[in-house]
Amino acid sequence: MKDTRRTRVVLGALLVVALAMITIDYRGGQDSPLHGLRGLGATVFGPVERASASVVRPVGNTFDAITDAPGERRRADRLARQNQRLREQLRSSRLDQDRSEQLRRLLGTAGMGGYRIHAAQVISAGQGFEDTVTIDVGSRSGIKPDMTVMSAEGLVGRITRVGPATSTVLLATDQTSSIGSRLEDSKEIGITQGRGRRGLGRGGATPLRFQLLDAAAPIRVGQRIVTLGSQGQKPYVPGVPIGVVERIEKSTSGLTRTAYVRPFVRFTSLDVVAVVVAPPKTDPRDAVLPPKPPPPPSPTPTATPSASKSPKTKPRHSKSPSTNPTRGD
Repeated sequence: MKDTRRTRVVLGALLVVALAMITIDYRGGQDSPLHGLRGLGATVFGPVERASASVVRPVGNTFDAITDAPGERRRADRLARQNQRLREQLRSSRLDQDRSEQLRRLLGTAGMGGYRIHAAQVISAGQGFEDTVTIDVGSRSGIKPDMTVMSAEGLVGRITRVGPATSTVLLATDQTSSIGSRLEDSKEIGITQGRGRRGLGRGGATPLRFQLLDAAAPIRVGQRIVTLGSQGQKPYVPGVPIGVVERIEKSTSGLTRTAYVRPFVRFTSLDVVAVVVAPPKTDPRDAVLPPKPPPPPSPTPTATPSASKSPKTKPRHSKSPSTNPTRGD
């Protein structure tokens, strides 16, 4: 189409007419005289508009996704880092609460026994043939070799090596460990020995062995054992709970009697422990032992129904002739 004066005039006239129609339709609102014409236009051009939108919209969405991808990725990474930080804070809070509870129970146990303690935390386990752990206190905290180490549940072991800031603890389960012990509620004494990793390998149930010095002394399953104490209170102070007798072995020699003991302490999950830096003034004997669990309730006897129930029969009353008083004639 050539750009002539005539075409310019026609184009200008069409623009004027279009502006006039738009103005009239806008001002008329719902009562616009061009309402029908507008509906006709929507009917004619609506399908064309929808078709073009269906073609253009996916292209536009794809373009928006491509341009927004780096920002979305950065936002997702930022949210992931925030979630990880929140999870770490929650885990740390729970860990602090758990350790605080362990320390509270540990102080209660030490108070019952009259032990003066220095709290510590297990930071590593021994990698050699010995059953040992490393704790985070040493000579700077007044720790010395042959001090008793305990937890809230009972005996852990004894200090063997001391550094400026750390110490090595030989666990009661080690094969070289030998602890003077005493049975609960009696004066019978014996030696508790560790069974090493072999004992822990069998489910960790009985890693300790207790030998009575008197083979004729009474001992029973469920009886508890505490430390007897050492000369000069080193390496073991008296009264620290050790464990519970689970099985008694029949003696063949008749010289000693052997029992297998389940310790109170779970040696595979040690965390907060305490070093006894001063022994009690008097032997606490069984005072540190936890209260005995109540015995299980005995089963209530159930009434057994009788083999045969005879139906209740109503007693018969024999009718006796009535003795009516006779009237005189």
